[in-house]
Amino acid sequence: MRFIFKTSYEQDIRLAKHGGHVFWYAVLVLFLLAAPWLLPEYWLAQLTFVLIYGIVGLGLMLLAGYTGQFSIGHAAFLGVGAYAQGVLTNLGVPFPLAMACAALLAAVVGVVVGLPALRVKGIYLGIATLAFGFIVEEGFARWESVTGGNSGMSLRSPAIFDWRITSGEGFYFICLVTAVLSTLAILNLLRSSTGRAFVAIRDSEISAQSMGVNLARYKTLSFALSAALAGLGGALYAHKLQFISPDQFGILQSIDLLLLVVIGGLGSVHGAFLGAIFLIAMPQVISMVKDYLPDSIGQAPGLQAVVYGAVLIGFVLFEPLGLYGRWLKIRTWFQLFPFYRKGMFKRQKSFQKSDRLK
Repeated sequence: MRFIFKTSYEQDIRLAKHGGHVFWYAVLVLFLLAAPWLLPEYWLAQLTFVLIYGIVGLGLMLLAGYTGQFSIGHAAFLGVGAYAQGVLTNLGVPFPLAMACAALLAAVVGVVVGLPALRVKGIYLGIATLAFGFIVEEGFARWESVTGGNSGMSLRSPAIFDWRITSGEGFYFICLVTAVLSTLAILNLLRSSTGRAFVAIRDSEISAQSMGVNLARYKTLSFALSAALAGLGGALYAHKLQFISPDQFGILQSIDLLLLVVIGGLGSVHGAFLGAIFLIAMPQVISMVKDYLPDSIGQAPGLQAVVYGAVLIGFVLFEPLGLYGRWLKIRTWFQLFPFYRKGMFKRQKSFQKSDRLK
């Protein structure tokens, strides 16, 4: 078992709490850097999608997991970023500048959604964001002069001035750098007073307001930052597919993103990437397993939706903290072995939501 003796307040806000964190994250970074030479082209493409969805998941995790705001229309922000990137890239705007503009535009749309949403919360906020998602999807379909309507829009290969990126390996490294910078930005934000205000709002709005937290300001800021990350992921998503259409940013995409943060683990940065791995890997696993199932099951339409629903119900009932929560329990079990006690991991009611992830 590892014991950490704290001798300064700085230890509480360090990114790496001990040497084990430094070692394992260094191993992960080395693997990600070497992935283009270790993985076949197909699996490298899947890893690229994991990074893209991880960036979008960070945004939704900030909104739902850390601020406690419910959104079922988050695919709309993904679409805003994707179409902004497509239009600007096709006009010849350099790739990094187009990405920045896509994230900024998505953030502005997030503020537009966040301000009216201040009057509602809970399931009513979810309905409001769902309606917003329908409006944006219909707008993409109707604004044919800009988006191409239902016919879709093709994108050029990303280019940084005279350097055009046409290989999957080059685009993978762009996604990797973007994901690392986004993760570091979120981690530093959560260590700041703004991040603590987000968590206070999630735990108790009344208590946060009594402590001087401006609810309107921080809720709107959370929507803006979450939308900006979704727009950033949407810009990369559009370039990866090289073709976008309105139906890619509908209610099913929003449900997938919500599934990502719930199964990954609400209230944890790790959960955003664990959920992204689940979201990308699950269709591959289903396609490999269904050949061994009876035809009445393996070839049945809607098999993937049934599996997703069953997995989601299982996590909600038996592991509400998601994959990251399960990993914390497994890690604790090994740290305490053989001195663990029976019933240690039974669900207990916490006084505050923050206590559940300690």
